[in-house]
Amino acid sequence: MIGPVTLSDALAVSGQPELADFAALAKEGFEIVVCNRPEGETADQPVLSEVRRAVEATGMRFVNYPVTAVTFPGDDLANIERLFNGSEGKVLAFCRTGTRCTNLWVVSRAPSERNSAESLALTLGYDLTLANNCVQA
Repeated sequence: MIGPVTLSDALAVSGQPELADFAALAKEGFEIVVCNRPEGETADQPVLSEVRRAVEATGMRFVNYPVTAVTFPGDDLANIERLFNGSEGKVLAFCRTGTRCTNLWVVSRAPSERNSAESLALTLGYDLTLANNCVQA
């Protein structure tokens, strides 16, 4: 896994971690791991039951919130907003590259924070097509 990219004090994003990476992530202070990948997205990704076991074996909490371009931003954006705000602990969110996670972070920001979130994400090189195409209620 390429090192996590910090988006806020409460949230970092990354591509798919190896199962062995979760112990080091726990030592770095992460308390929650959010998987934004659907099961079987690519042949090389571990199955979610293995990911859950590896995460929980470190004492971290595992949250499965899979999204795709078709299902973005998913059906519980309020819960993701709460998690990404750090109200339950420091979060590592991952998908294939970290891009979907970053887009979720942007759309979960309060309106007063969204421009600065977009600016940071763009500075870090993330494509925000999903966030820009998302119409919030």
